[in-house]
Amino acid sequence: MQPDTQRSSLVTTDVSTELRINEIFYSIQGESTKVGLPTIFIRLTGCPLRCRYCDTAYAFHSGEKMTIDSIIQSISQYRARHVTVTGGEPLAQKSCLELLSRLCDEGFDVSLETSGALDISHVDQRVMKIMDIKTPSSTEESKNRYENIKCLHHPDQIKFVICNRHDYDWTKQKLLEYNLTDICEVLLSPEHEAISAADLADWILEDRLAVRLQVQLHKYLWGNTPGR
Repeated sequence: MQPDTQRSSLVTTDVSTELRINEIFYSIQGESTKVGLPTIFIRLTGCPLRCRYCDTAYAFHSGEKMTIDSIIQSISQYRARHVTVTGGEPLAQKSCLELLSRLCDEGFDVSLETSGALDISHVDQRVMKIMDIKTPSSTEESKNRYENIKCLHHPDQIKFVICNRHDYDWTKQKLLEYNLTDICEVLLSPEHEAISAADLADWILEDRLAVRLQVQLHKYLWGNTPGR
């Protein structure tokens, strides 16, 4: 892949920098506006949040240290364009910023899945940010960093995980309070085991919300299998 010359000036990359990597795998993107696309996933170890519905708790602690160079070498075997950096919370490792910029420099189409609890202002502008805003049922609502919203633009995305009607009504308030649908695309995702996607779809249609209903495609394909 050809390097992207529009490199961010905020991050200086160092190929000797190490990150703790929980897993690297090749799968179908199950979320975001890139759903269905073959994608390389780089899952970083660690997360400061403990969401009630978290499905990647196995990434909180275990992992192997890898340099940025070795990560690039590892993913080159898949010959894929799309790369998602995820966690845990990938930004909990400061060197994630270097990794993101290096992936962009290598010509990958890069997306970042982040909880929204940590500062995103220094993320390379070439990266598509998919940022959660934690609903009350997550039990981590207090960790939302709303100042991150000003760092978002098209084609970034904001995601709400909906567990019940209270979460939905709370989300509607946030949509209005921050004019979120004017900033970027907003995704409403039913928590897989708590609420039916059909119910959430009905609520969205009844209220004529300008949002995208998102189901976790990978769970319909493979369940909660790690690395898929």
